[in-house]
This record gives sequence, C-alpha cells and structure tokens, in this order.
Amino acid sequence: MRRALLTSAILVLVQTATQSAAHEFWVEPEKYQVESGAPLVADLRNGQNFRGAALAYFPAQTARFDLITATGTTPVTPRMGDIPALATTAPADGLLVILHETRASTVKYTKPETFAGFTAHKDFPTALQTHRDRGLPETGFIETYRRFAKALVAVGDGAGADAPAGMETEFVALTNPYTDDPAQGLAARLLYQGHPRAQAQVEIFDRAPDSTVAISYLRTDDAGVVRVPLIPGHAYLLDAVVLRPVNEGAPFDPDTPVWETLWAAMTFAVP
Repeated sequence: MRRALLTSAILVLVQTATQSAAHEFWVEPEKYQVESGAPLVADLRNGQNFRGAALAYFPAQTARFDLITATGTTPVTPRMGDIPALATTAPADGLLVILHETRASTVKYTKPETFAGFTAHKDFPTALQTHRDRGLPETGFIETYRRFAKALVAVGDGAGADAPAGMETEFVALTNPYTDDPAQGLAARLLYQGHPRAQAQVEIFDRAPDSTVAISYLRTDDAGVVRVPLIPGHAYLLDAVVLRPVNEGAPFDPDTPVWETLWAAMTFAVP
C-alpha cells in the first residue's frame, strides 16, 4: 500500500511539473481554526482559481517547511511521499503560520503565446520587449521558479501577529483575520528581498462556503501594503509574482534559464 501511494504521488508530481510554473501554489489547511492539541492537517496544492491537486511531500523539492508561533519555529519533517504533507498536533493557542518554500524547478516554453499570456496576466507589460531586446527566441527557452507560501491558522483564540520569515518574497499579514474586525479588511505587506514591494499586482482568490471562487486584482501602495476586503465565512488566497531576468549578457543556451519567477502566496479564512 505504501509503495502504491508513493507511486501515485510521484505521478501527480510529474503531471504537475510541466504546468506548475503558470499555476498558483499554496498551503491549504483542512481547517483554518483548530483547538490546541487537535489534529492539524494541511495540503500543499498546485492549481488554478483556488482549486488544485494535493501534492506529495518530497525533501528534494523543499527548501523550508516550518510551523511558526509566538514561541518560535518548528521544522516540519514528513515522510517522503506523504499526502497530506502536514499531519501533526496543533500547538498552544495563538496565531500559527504554516510556511513552505520550494527549491528551484524549471519549465520550458514551447508556445510563444504562453509567455505572452503569462506576462500579461501577471502584469509585466515590458517583459516581452525585454525578451526581444535580449535576442531571445520566442520558444525553447527556460524559466526557473520558486514558491514561497504561508497559511494563517487560528489555534484556539488565534491571537497574535504575523512577522517576516526571511523568505525572498512573502506576504506579511499586518492585521489578524481571526481576531480583528473583518469589516476593516485584511492589510498585508508584500516583501521582496526584505523590502516592501510597491505598486505590485496582487491577485485575490475569494472562495465562498459553496466553493465558488471570485477573482480580483489589487495593487500594493507605496509602502508595499495591500488592503483586501473580507467576507465572514470565506477563505482567501493572495498571490503575487516577481519576474526577473537571469543569465543576462550570456549567449543563449536552450538548457540555461533566462527568466526566474518568485511566487508569494498567503492563505487564510475569516470566521
């Protein structure tokens, strides 16, 4: 049974590897509110429109996997192939952050419209011209990508505050969706290399109790802060992407990445 589950997990990983650069990646707890000492279960998911497949845990794909509370950070150490990736016991009352950072993966663009569509969707209006100015081909080039995901979970009363975790890009919640007035929305700061990322697009996925998902787009202000309207009973995924050139000035090599994307994600729910 264990071998069959592992084989299935590997197939899921292979099936999603060629697609995942253009899809969101997030941590999805089974429950966003749990009691201390109760089961704490969460999946790593990859997909679109806040729907996606649960991925198996593989150490070679993982740079960090932590539980962060007011008292410190605890590494998560699943077994290879585990689905769900997190299955443990909830710690003491307070705001819990589940953090997952991937190692670099790559994707090769085989259709010119794919890169064009991606850069338009993620609001990089000058990327195509930059690509041409670098003398790069329309197809057959490689992008490398990494994911930086957080989930906010209320344990017991859920009191507490999020804080920067030192990832290259990340959202930091400035308000607590479990204890603050939802009518005021959620304020979150988007960081890149430890600094606020101003005037960046943030894609908001709002999932209602009936599983319908509404998508909207906001921009961070000059302090890197985005303010997200909230509806009680809904779950949210915030997503923002950094696109940057790599290996500039080098002759084109079809086996060497020419672009890199860094994906920040945060999930939470409103009681």
